[in-house]
Amino acid sequence: MQRRSILALPGGLAAAPAAAQVPEVDTLLVLAVDASGSIDADEFRLQREGYAEALSHPAVLAAIASRPRGAIAVAMVEWGSPGGAATVVDFHRIADAADARRLAEAVLAAPRSPQSWNAIGDALDHCARLLLAAPFRAAERVIDLSGDGPDLRSLRPAEVARDEAVAAGIRINALAVAAAGQVTRFGEPLAETYRREVAGGPGAFVVTAEDRRDIARALRAKLVREIA
Repeated sequence: MQRRSILALPGGLAAAPAAAQVPEVDTLLVLAVDASGSIDADEFRLQREGYAEALSHPAVLAAIASRPRGAIAVAMVEWGSPGGAATVVDFHRIADAADARRLAEAVLAAPRSPQSWNAIGDALDHCARLLLAAPFRAAERVIDLSGDGPDLRSLRPAEVARDEAVAAGIRINALAVAAAGQVTRFGEPLAETYRREVAGGPGAFVVTAEDRRDIARALRAKLVREIA
């Protein structure tokens, strides 16, 4: 059997092995969702419902259909604990409303992973490895990280993980869940912290949701921008 090489990348990242007949999509997208201890059960439910609603929205499906292959692949990761980020929904190929409904159902049904502190750098490392080992090929690979606080306890700082993911061809966008006027320990709005520490790559951007009831709207607009 022919062996396939794996390209080692900084920080232990490895590119997916080259393989014939790997399905192609327009975008590989990992949704990195905050499940840390700052989020209670009601907030967590609202967050999951917001993601399910946004992923199956007609505007998002229209954006997918507008792309050359008319399909993307999406996975969901929950993060929080240092070194503890967990893939809670594996990659789903989305090309139509039925695909989107199946993904939304998987998002709503997935058990909550045990998480604690905000370890964003470790979450980015986990997501980058997931993208580089994906069962699909795509010209665009994106991490979409949402959270309500800055990086606190990562084994590797967020900026380091971000820079290495970008060097591997991954773009990172962020969704800051923060009320108007809220500032981080750095004395700046959370969105500004995410611009400085998290977002990276050509065209990377940060959007803000004022609370978890606003996630569906903010995420829907963000997905349309990322996909189209």
